[in-house]
Amino acid sequence: MGESQANVSYHLRRLAQVGLVQLVEEMNIRGGTAKRYRHDPASGEALGSGRVDEHQALMSSLAAELIARSARYLSESEFVFTEAEVTVSREAWERIRDMSREIGKLIHDEAVPSSTSEGIRMSATLALFEVVNHDTAPRT
Repeated sequence: MGESQANVSYHLRRLAQVGLVQLVEEMNIRGGTAKRYRHDPASGEALGSGRVDEHQALMSSLAAELIARSARYLSESEFVFTEAEVTVSREAWERIRDMSREIGKLIHDEAVPSSTSEGIRMSATLALFEVVNHDTAPRT
């Protein structure tokens, strides 16, 4: 990660305090305690709601991470991509949102150690949010 163990440990503890990651395992290793954390897929929703500037900061961070990950794209692998800004019914919005939550939970529930010989390293980023309709937005 390019950071000291102490710095990473501090930030993981802070992320755990605010509920973004969960401590899932502690192991005694060489006289110390190693801790393994897992991201709580539902925690991101709290980050994306609230103030517009906080939402924009999160989206900017996700965009930067997506760019960084894309440099590691395995070009011979299948690529699935969807990008849209559309209008859908309230029922469709609720279904899409629920399915996206389910996908996020599935991804995290099915994660295996990166050393797993049959494991497939993957990247996923999905952010769903309602936007102001340009046609009806007040002009400032």
